[in-house]
Amino acid sequence: MDTQGEVDCAIVGGGPAGLMLGLLLARQGLTVTVVEKHADFLRDFRGDTIHPSTQQLLQELGMLDAFLERPHADMSRVTVSWQGAEFTLADFSKLPTTRKVMSFMPQWDFLDLVAETATQYDGFQLLRSTAITGLIREEGRVVGVAGEGSEGSEGSVRIRARLVVDASGRDSVVRGLAGLNPVGRASSMDVLWFRLPKHEGETYPFIQAGAGMIITIDRGDFFQIAHVIPAGTWSGTPSDVAQMNQRLVQISPRLGRAAVGLKPDGVHLLRVRLERLRRWDADGLLCIGDSAHAMSPAGGVGINLAIQDAVATARILGPVLQRGVPRTSEIRRVQRRRNFPVRVTQTVQRLLQGPLLSTTVAGSAMPRPLRMLRDHPRLTSVTGRFVGRGVRPEHLS
Repeated sequence: MDTQGEVDCAIVGGGPAGLMLGLLLARQGLTVTVVEKHADFLRDFRGDTIHPSTQQLLQELGMLDAFLERPHADMSRVTVSWQGAEFTLADFSKLPTTRKVMSFMPQWDFLDLVAETATQYDGFQLLRSTAITGLIREEGRVVGVAGEGSEGSEGSVRIRARLVVDASGRDSVVRGLAGLNPVGRASSMDVLWFRLPKHEGETYPFIQAGAGMIITIDRGDFFQIAHVIPAGTWSGTPSDVAQMNQRLVQISPRLGRAAVGLKPDGVHLLRVRLERLRRWDADGLLCIGDSAHAMSPAGGVGINLAIQDAVATARILGPVLQRGVPRTSEIRRVQRRRNFPVRVTQTVQRLLQGPLLSTTVAGSAMPRPLRMLRDHPRLTSVTGRFVGRGVRPEHLS
């Protein structure tokens, strides 16, 4: 069975950028199809952080109350425990936002909220279990996408659109089909990602460091752990797990003991990449989010930047799509708007890699940036603004 249609905008990828863009364009009365290759949003390797600037956007959309009704945890300050001594890294209390906290919500819950809100608009369609495998071109211009149903969905899919937006992430197939290839230096760090069981009343500091770094996310009935390691040092052998356990015990003896029973298949490697496209567009197509700029997990800002891209795209190109087919010069306005915050954020993330990795040796001295924040607490409002609000935050109008 062939699925064919014509819409104002076809969006590849049902992540934060894709779904938010679909919602925003549908609110403008446009027809939008978001194509997601999975049947649901239940995947472990997705960030949980919803920043104050994103929550401000939810308020502008009238979605904040619905967001707060879902299970979440709030953090007004990001703290670190360095060899047992705790101090603040980022303080959100002085932000010019309605909510001055960073919230933690499993991304699948957040995406469900956005998708449910978007489906209230007649022009919105979410096509799940569909992998895009080709671009439809006419006279050199991208005029749609083609794909195959999977995971129980049969038949081929062809969707024509005035604009195609690729929001399918850092491993995007679509941008490669469009001849767009990212540039950037290989990251010097990777992240190990695993779960630990949670017992009643049990807590850990959000960040623990001193002979390595551990980030602990409380997901209610278990802890999600992120452990920073030098890039290329993990191959998933039992010996690697044993060495990881030794580091964890040095950083946090209690957490290290809880992780003793971990097996190699219970530890997942997230290869950190810091890269971006020189050009975010091809004729008729635009890349946003991680497809345009893969971010480090430092600061958890990837979701925030992706959503900001979506807001800028909807504000700039929504009115254009209402009039007709956008010109290349109009599509490029999105990159001109968003390039500066992406470059600044990636530069800061690269600078942070050195201090983060300098803590992976037992007995290492506290990195200078951390000493400055410890000794000059007023600086934590600056870091709070950078993490919580971001560079050049976007609004609906």
